[in-house]
Amino acid sequence: MTDSPEPDRLHEAMATRVARANLPGLVTVLARGDKVRIDPIGTLSVDGTAPMRPDTIFRITSMTKPVLGVATMMLVEEGRLRLDEPVDRLLPELAGRGVLRRLDGPLDDTVPAARPSTVEDLLTFRMGHGLLFEPSFQPAYPVVTATDELGLAIGPPDPRTPHDPDEWIRRFGTLPLMHSPGERWQYDTAAEVLGVLVARAAGRPLPEFLRDRIFAPLGMVDTGFTVPAAHADRLAAFCAADPETGALTERDVSGPGAWTAPPTFPSGASGLVSTGPDYLAFARLLLHRGVHQGRRLLSEKSVELITTNHLTPEQIATAGPILDGYGWGYCVSVAVTPDETSPAPGSYGWTGGYGTAWFTDPHRDLIAIVLTQTADFLFDGGLAEFRKLA
Repeated sequence: MTDSPEPDRLHEAMATRVARANLPGLVTVLARGDKVRIDPIGTLSVDGTAPMRPDTIFRITSMTKPVLGVATMMLVEEGRLRLDEPVDRLLPELAGRGVLRRLDGPLDDTVPAARPSTVEDLLTFRMGHGLLFEPSFQPAYPVVTATDELGLAIGPPDPRTPHDPDEWIRRFGTLPLMHSPGERWQYDTAAEVLGVLVARAAGRPLPEFLRDRIFAPLGMVDTGFTVPAAHADRLAAFCAADPETGALTERDVSGPGAWTAPPTFPSGASGLVSTGPDYLAFARLLLHRGVHQGRRLLSEKSVELITTNHLTPEQIATAGPILDGYGWGYCVSVAVTPDETSPAPGSYGWTGGYGTAWFTDPHRDLIAIVLTQTADFLFDGGLAEFRKLA
């Protein structure tokens, strides 16, 4: 392991956050060409008994989505899926659904969809269903209430849905769409549906397919939907500020016990754990245009499709705060204008709601990853500071 050109400013800034008790600890990864810096800072939990390690395991939540995008394109290259085909072929539960006339209308007040949702609609999150962020949104919207009552667990990674993939997709198929397919970008639901689709196209469970086609070839030994019991002590504690005192406390959800058994529903939206070295291997696969250690795992065309924006300016403008003005490729965000991390558009990556983030700037040959288990890091300036100093 060698130092990246200027790690000290970043290290000092992140260490200061740990010292101020903004978070117990974190791991940062900077890679530019052959130069790599993996920097563990602080401890795994609030009690400070175990130091953060380069191979600490983190719940990467929505950083699962880019992995799912790569898996989908592997199936496209094999001819098991087509980008323009309706998802109904493998997901007949979703055939013939209507579209709500009004978001706040009753579930049976629908019009026929102009066309079915396609595989590409799932990859670009334009399938017609997802989280709502409009100012007029009210929790009492019938479609939102029905989604919650069905136990689909769309959005936050915890609590998890109790349904297996077949039951989950059956229940989801009873809901109308919110928008016509291809019309609007909406978060999260498409990735859950895509996870079920990938498993059916592959003919085996999603954990097996990802393990055999992505994790094993890339040497991602600590990435998966479970944590072996022997390694549970490497899982960083999930922490948040107490709403009353402001003190950093360990959350009582998503503990090691929730991760040592296989999930009922392997979530393609947020179900993975990983480490800094593991996710670096995945990020390098994309930066190297689909090649890992001389072996091609993904075509250059697929990498280009994954890392190119597919949204219209209007779709970006109406996407809401999660996308925040970025474009969207296939399960990754894509910078469409210069930003604080790059003088040229084209950087890509994504974040995880429990305090993780990754971006690659191909113009600078840079991969930057930060892994915490404190969601506040994303919103209290920590992520912005990391991106600026990376």
